[in-house]
Amino acid sequence: MLNDLKKFLDQKYEFYNQPGFITSDPVQIPHRFSRKEDIEISAFLTAIIAWGQRKTIINNATRLMFLMDNHPHDFIVNANEKDFEIFLDFKHRTFNGDDAVYFLSSLKNLYLYHGGPGTFFEKKYRETGEIRNCLIEFRKIFFELPHLPRSEKHIANIQKKASAKRLNMFLRWMVRKDNGGVDFGLWNIPASALYIPLDIHTGTVARKLGLLTRKQDDWNAVEELTNNLRVFDPKDPVKYDFALFGLGAFEGVLSKNLEIIYLKNPKSQIPNPK
Repeated sequence: MLNDLKKFLDQKYEFYNQPGFITSDPVQIPHRFSRKEDIEISAFLTAIIAWGQRKTIINNATRLMFLMDNHPHDFIVNANEKDFEIFLDFKHRTFNGDDAVYFLSSLKNLYLYHGGPGTFFEKKYRETGEIRNCLIEFRKIFFELPHLPRSEKHIANIQKKASAKRLNMFLRWMVRKDNGGVDFGLWNIPASALYIPLDIHTGTVARKLGLLTRKQDDWNAVEELTNNLRVFDPKDPVKYDFALFGLGAFEGVLSKNLEIIYLKNPKSQIPNPK
């Protein structure tokens, strides 16, 4: 049964991990850039607002890039407080203008004094050998500047058992590298260290497949699911994010026997975001 399930998930991973996926997903935003720093910034900000309808996420992330003249790194490192004020009218669900201004200010601080998020995560991973610890330290450094308490809710606190879906998705984008062309592989961190970006789609499908028993979508569930996926591919467990997310978001899988049904009836194309 495990071999059948692995075969099924490998099939779905290969189906979704291709350029057609980019056009329907927020990952298209960083794919508009070629400079490493621009990719990092656009990916991070896109991931941070990545909840709700994908079309709205893409539109609002596009607006963020437009407000930075589509040169995010140059804008951020050279901006002053007055320049950041144009973001005060920005809003995506509960992420408002005050949050946007602080996040840009913190990114500037990261690049000027910590080498940027890539350098920070690589250094912390070399020191600790564990992404969990990197996420904890990143949150501390990100909020080292004076800020409104409300902004803290937009960076997951895994010490309080948050699943850190958006941060894990950002890390997947930055770390994984293969021939699919979706993820960027910019950072020198092994893909084996990553954790699954757990959301309602991946969680629902994982439970129906018997890969996840925990009912809450929290950090314990992230660890359980990632460890189970490491049985299938210890070097790259989060590649199955493509399969689990695709089955839930695009194919609306509900059947308990979905691995049998969808092996016989694979989808022929990836739908556009709704």
